[in-house]
Amino acid sequence: QVQLVESGGGLVQAGGSLRLSCAASGRTFSRNAMGWFRQAPEKEREFVAAISWSGGYTVYSDSVKGRFTISRDNAKNTVYLQMNSLKPEDSAVYYCAAEGTTVQRRPATSVSEYDYWGQGTQVTVSS
Repeated sequence: QVQLVESGGGLVQAGGSLRLSCAASGRTFSRNAMGWFRQAPEKEREFVAAISWSGGYTVYSDSVKGRFTISRDNAKNTVYLQMNSLKPEDSAVYYCAAEGTTVQRRPATSVSEYDYWGQGTQVTVSS
């Protein structure tokens, strides 16, 4: 059974930091691009960041660029999202996802390109 399990969410004040982790089990994703998405209440799920299988290519949404950093440790089958300078508008459920394809290409930013999803972890930023 393939599982992606996120952790590290919580409540933080504006300007603070959190580090999210996503541990994969059931299979290795070392050849798959991985991504982070988020969904706030009554809003669509939106792209946050993605990383290629090697970690050599990363892409970010404009809203988090310069504040968030995505990384991965293939030996641990884990991907991370370091979130700094958090803002109240960053509050959402954050989801980890893995692309279904192992074709080596620029990481996708669309929800539809990701086949495996975690259950999400809540991030709340107070003002």
